[in-house]
Amino acid sequence: MTDHYAVIGHPISHSKSPLIHKLFAEQTGQDIEYERIEAPIDGFEKTVRDLQGKGYKGCNVTVPFKFEAFAIANRRSERAATAQAVNTLKFDGDMFGDNTDGAGLVHDIEENLGVRLKGKRVLLMGAGGASYGVTLPLLQTHCTLTVANRTVEKAIKLAAAFSGVQASNYADLAEKQFDVVVNATSSGLSDELPPLPPGVFSEGALAYDMMYGKETPFMSFARANGAAVADGLGMLVEQAAEAFYIWRGIRPDTRPVIAKLRS
Repeated sequence: MTDHYAVIGHPISHSKSPLIHKLFAEQTGQDIEYERIEAPIDGFEKTVRDLQGKGYKGCNVTVPFKFEAFAIANRRSERAATAQAVNTLKFDGDMFGDNTDGAGLVHDIEENLGVRLKGKRVLLMGAGGASYGVTLPLLQTHCTLTVANRTVEKAIKLAAAFSGVQASNYADLAEKQFDVVVNATSSGLSDELPPLPPGVFSEGALAYDMMYGKETPFMSFARANGAAVADGLGMLVEQAAEAFYIWRGIRPDTRPVIAKLRS
């Protein structure tokens, strides 16, 4: 019997999730169907309840509904609780909420890009929902984590929510260097560059932009200043693999899926 899943967002037509989960299912021999569903801005909860009522087994949640998904989940993982946001719902009598974004980021950096984060100086740019979603998994690698934001008060608020995070504005980074710099801002959407000092990258540093599908000003800036550069496509596939594992109990091999999407 085929199990049904979906990704819910607004808009959603651009989502690669159906293809990713189709490839996972073919690889692992799982009988699932996975579709895109665009929920009305004021109709997310009704959409989810309708899917649950129809026997769907779970769904992924994307912009702008991750905070609403957190609110309606009646059980949550630790990483969802600390992020205050949910991107994966599992229907198993109740509604379990998890956040797989941070696990996806860490797995892509460590396993696919081969950069071990333990002991590394990591700079996380931005203090919005994307940053909250990845902070706990980053800290669990035992890296040294600094969060920078244009509005430093937002960085201070994020740092206060997690033990061991340093908050900074961009100007105060001028005398510091980092081994890994992660762009969790939406600056790439508007072709803007956050005001990073050029000396922020250590020798052999990795610059990671959560955006994918385009060369962002951050990526160009990092490359010009000697850093290795990666986009967020691997994170997209890895967070999907984590969701697949939550639903199916099987962890797919992500590398051929990333390679297929790249091609």
